[in-house]
Amino acid sequence: MADDRAYWLAWSQVPRVGPVLLRRLQQHFDTLAEAWASPGRELGQVEGFGRQLVQAVEKTRSHLNPQQFLEQHCSKNPYFWTPADPDYPRLLLEIPSPPPVLYYRGQVDQQENQGMKPMVAIVGTREPTDYGKRWTRKISAALAKKGFTVVSGMAAGIDTEAHKGCLEAGGRTVAVFGTGIDVIYPPRNKLLYETILDRGLVLSEYPAGTKPNRPHFPQRNRIIAGLSRAVLVMEAPTKSGALITAYQANEFCRDVYALPGSLDNPNAVGCLGLLNRGASVILSEGHLLEMLGAIPELDTGKQLSLFEPEPVKATPKLAPELAKVFQVLGIEPTPLDVIVQETGMTVAEVSGVLLQLELEGLVSQLPGMLYRRN
Repeated sequence: MADDRAYWLAWSQVPRVGPVLLRRLQQHFDTLAEAWASPGRELGQVEGFGRQLVQAVEKTRSHLNPQQFLEQHCSKNPYFWTPADPDYPRLLLEIPSPPPVLYYRGQVDQQENQGMKPMVAIVGTREPTDYGKRWTRKISAALAKKGFTVVSGMAAGIDTEAHKGCLEAGGRTVAVFGTGIDVIYPPRNKLLYETILDRGLVLSEYPAGTKPNRPHFPQRNRIIAGLSRAVLVMEAPTKSGALITAYQANEFCRDVYALPGSLDNPNAVGCLGLLNRGASVILSEGHLLEMLGAIPELDTGKQLSLFEPEPVKATPKLAPELAKVFQVLGIEPTPLDVIVQETGMTVAEVSGVLLQLELEGLVSQLPGMLYRRN
């Protein structure tokens, strides 16, 4: 198991190699250790490993010894899980992009990790109205009293209200960071952070000392959605990280709920849009608890694995230029400059093709000029 952990950690240091590509490596080779030792020409036979990525792998391998790196890393980051560990949260193994390394700090609850204790996410704007704050506290407290674990991101606004409402009701809460688990953001939440460590858990896919970085926060939203059986959006404008969480929850087959608000309130427009697209409406605490009670229990006897075969999707018939760009993309986000390098096309040509693929519903653009297949 220690050997598996070492290679999960080692592969996580290679830029642009995430869980989808790791699954392909596992299917092509017997183990991640064998993949690590394989020559570049063999790695190039794995789908998604183009010339630039193989070079990145070789560069990382030239200066990193997995076992030594594991020992050094543990001195600063003693508490983390990989998908090779039995305590890794099983619900994260259901999503296409579970973090290869998940750091934790606080009080671990094995029932949560095994999916036996339901977790519900509460997300929303950093600048909520009094209405949004009040209902977030009410809903969070009601969930806590019914034994749900409340998940959020400890950001200012709705996240903070969700954690506080849960804790004040005597419940347990989990905060997913876009920084290292030792970096409090925003800093004014220091007391809340300490309370969560005492009565809950802090999680992050970033190692200790990682400072706030704008692209990290949308990325962490998939972990919030993946951990939870349902996601509640309390208030969100049209451009909001909370909506990203809701869309990802929908992709992961999680239930999405939204608090209705006034058309005059810009923070309600995102929620109203979710309701228009089929999210369930929150009418009261009792109404929400009744709907959550209808969520089927997990089959806790089923053993999940990140390395189950990928579902086969039919490759769409595309014009040559579109196909060239589409083949570079995967489920994991790919930067625009990498797409340009891999295809040999100009930035203008790639941008035009990506726009056409977006219009056809085949590709999505993420913050930071990142693209992935739908």
